[in-house]
Amino acid sequence: MNYDAVVIGGSYAGLSAAMQIARGRRSVCVLDTGEPRNRFADASHGFFGQDGAAPEAMIVNARDQLAAYPTVRMIAHMACDATRVDGGFEVTLASGGALTGRKLVLAFGISDVLPAISGLSERWGDSVLHCPYCHGYEYRDGRLGVLWTAPLSAHQAALIADWGATTLYLNGNPHPEGDARTLLDRRGVSIEAASIQELRGKDRTLTSLLLDDGREAAIDALFLAPRSKLNSPIAERLGCALDDGPFGPMVRTDAAQLTSEPGVYAAGDIARAPHNASWASADGVTAGISLHQSLVFEPSMAGAAA
Repeated sequence: MNYDAVVIGGSYAGLSAAMQIARGRRSVCVLDTGEPRNRFADASHGFFGQDGAAPEAMIVNARDQLAAYPTVRMIAHMACDATRVDGGFEVTLASGGALTGRKLVLAFGISDVLPAISGLSERWGDSVLHCPYCHGYEYRDGRLGVLWTAPLSAHQAALIADWGATTLYLNGNPHPEGDARTLLDRRGVSIEAASIQELRGKDRTLTSLLLDDGREAAIDALFLAPRSKLNSPIAERLGCALDDGPFGPMVRTDAAQLTSEPGVYAAGDIARAPHNASWASADGVTAGISLHQSLVFEPSMAGAAA
């Protein structure tokens, strides 16, 4: 079947884009594998009207609302490729099938590349965190830490000090100097130079860090800014321009969420930094509205040019 739009990715950005397209009474197909980036978190905080809601429940509710529109189809399959064809794009599914759409929205998301420290990945999204605006308030006045992953970590530590006493764990990296050190001193951030051997605590909670000299440092939450990777090569295969973002590659978009390739929009964590669920949804709304308007006005403009 040929759709007005195919949305690759069905989390906050993809579903928000599809909702706007559906409300414009255009046909849209959403492809999703059911593995959103925030699936490791028990709650999503700071989202308008949904503060503290479970991310999975938010997505299920959004999918149910979207499914009520008669022009919507949702398919639980992975899109493994997309190519430009006459009249739009052909999207190939990992299951072997294919479908076509006049326009595309890329919202397939990113994956976090976590440091290889014992006990860290098991606590990701619970007591090992990325965004203080999403989870910092829940650990307010606690013993907080920031794991050094890049020079930007010094700024992250200075920021997180607003939520509680903060230690920057260099994990064997050089001490910050110059303006970064001045900022940390001004914000009252402590610095620990030793490498971290293990994160300790019951289940997904965090109570201490085992350092390489045998000491244990008491802690309630550890923040870090991990490197990230795109979940799909489709943007590159379509020829979309990529930029080097602060955490990893990003799909370049303009204010309308349009990529460098005509007819291809991108939204969510693949197209912005820093990352936040509210921003992902908002960018999806922008992409969906922009795509719908292109369906309305582009034929007229093409006819006028002819």
